[in-house]
Amino acid sequence: MDIHDSDPLRRLRAIMARLRDPDGGCPWDRAQTPGSIVPYTLEEAYEVGEAIASAEPEAIQGELGDLLFQVVFQARLGEEAGDFDFDDIARAIGDKLLRRHPHVFGDAEFAQDHEREAAWESAKADERRDRDRHSALDDIPLAMPALARAQKLQRRARRVGFDWDEAAAVIDKIREEIGEVQAEFEQGAVPERLTDEVGDVLFTVVNWARHLGVDAETALRGSNRKFERRFRAMETLAEADGPGMNDLSLDELEALWAEAKRSEGKGPLDHL
Repeated sequence: MDIHDSDPLRRLRAIMARLRDPDGGCPWDRAQTPGSIVPYTLEEAYEVGEAIASAEPEAIQGELGDLLFQVVFQARLGEEAGDFDFDDIARAIGDKLLRRHPHVFGDAEFAQDHEREAAWESAKADERRDRDRHSALDDIPLAMPALARAQKLQRRARRVGFDWDEAAAVIDKIREEIGEVQAEFEQGAVPERLTDEVGDVLFTVVNWARHLGVDAETALRGSNRKFERRFRAMETLAEADGPGMNDLSLDELEALWAEAKRSEGKGPLDHL
């Protein structure tokens, strides 16, 4: 492989090999292990999500490149260990896509979307059995963001019928869980107990979002961005009118919040 190769992917792999070269490579890159770069891989994945949310093609391209580098990095480490290389990774995902899309690459025909989804899940279940994993909850990474992992756990449970039939039924459960938090709080429960009960509320709200067809992780990311945008606008307004937010009362801060919302051109019913 050559760092001047005209093929972009071969060039990237050559650059990676050079970075890992014991003779003249980068000390930081040579010191890395498969486990040590996981935090960077997760960070890059989040940055891809943020770039996509920004709808800026140049930013998306750049962040996807950073994420691709993480894949190439892991592939190089696997190759050095004699376990696998980039071609093995690409071959495996290609085989998996062919296997999971018999309606595209084979003779299968599905009249309804749910039939195609059932076939997809069946193929995944077969793959888990081949790896001697038998629980419906196998292969859900612990490192996933908590909201996203909750959704995935709930979807897996739904496959065996452990789920509410409709979104309306979840609302009563949310009220029940909130009542349990309130009761524990009024009884002076220790923080660990309150944490457990609040977790139940969040898990149930995720379930409600799933029944409504809303991705909870995406929804909360959007609300985080909205809060940050409006809070920064509040800071700008406060600095324009005086010394800043620290010396303002809660009522004055609420007024700034309302003004920040109006500055976005939103209506009176737009509540965070």
